[in-house]
Amino acid sequence: MADSNVSTSYLVRFTGKQRAEHLVTMVVFTMLCLTGLPQKFYGAAWAHRMVNLFGGIDAARWIHRFCGWTLALSTVVHFASALVTIAGRKTRLTMIPTKHDFDDAVATLKYYLGLRDHGPKYDRYDYKQKFEYWGLVMGNVIMVLTGIILIYPTVLARFLPGELVPAAKVAHSNEGLMAFLVITIWHIYNAHLNPDVFPFDTCIFTGKISRERMEHEHPLELERLEAEASRAGKAVAPHAEREVVG
Repeated sequence: MADSNVSTSYLVRFTGKQRAEHLVTMVVFTMLCLTGLPQKFYGAAWAHRMVNLFGGIDAARWIHRFCGWTLALSTVVHFASALVTIAGRKTRLTMIPTKHDFDDAVATLKYYLGLRDHGPKYDRYDYKQKFEYWGLVMGNVIMVLTGIILIYPTVLARFLPGELVPAAKVAHSNEGLMAFLVITIWHIYNAHLNPDVFPFDTCIFTGKISRERMEHEHPLELERLEAEASRAGKAVAPHAEREVVG
């Protein structure tokens, strides 16, 4: 663990729980893509080879469903934990979009167009991270609900119109493809291929971030933490602040 004084080289940004949640999501998402996309593009030769790697279509479907239930469970646990933390007043709502995020997006655009000489200063999370997070949340909800419908189509048809089953199939398939593209293009670039962190950002895996990066990427958070620590007569310790989401 990093030293807790202000001059230390590294600060703890993510807790063990947050890192574990990210690891589970990463592994589950990867397996869902590897077993789901071949079923969407079943006519392609690569899809057949991919399915064979998992032992055939029945095994691939079983793995896909297992990972789907794991995704559903992890989502429920994530939000249940967040609600408990909020109820206990032990967190800041750092992932809730605000007007300031809209202003930051406009300021970034002006910076890229040369209309201002510097970009906006960010706090715990910037507007891009919030957008990606809530996109993931909404995508998870869609995938879980439509996945359950596709697992139990006859049960659904007893209580709701049967047309929901093919609609769920289209939504599940297209949302899965969109999630794959967003993660591989948007997230991978911003998290790892971005020049500021290239070739790989280890922060979410180690939980640590250098103070230099904090000053560059999250200066408002660093200033706030230092101000709070100064008022309390303590050293800066970002890991002591419990966040709703990470």
